[in-house]
Amino acid sequence: MMPPVLKELKDELKDEVTILKIDVDKNRPLANIYEIQGVPTLIIFKDGEIKWRQSGVASAKQLQQELQRLTDKVQR
Repeated sequence: MMPPVLKELKDELKDEVTILKIDVDKNRPLANIYEIQGVPTLIIFKDGEIKWRQSGVASAKQLQQELQRLTDKVQR
């Protein structure tokens, strides 16, 4: 289940990351811009560029590894 995983990462990283949840049914133009075909779709941006994306559920470990690679802030 993604929300607890995202909350855990946000609690750990605090102001180092911004996590947004978008309802693609209510935000079709945004879903089209980012070519979101399936839900959930996770996208990590850095400096305004997409650095990683995945459709489907990602594990906490996988998200942590990607954020570690991009921020060098996650320590477990």
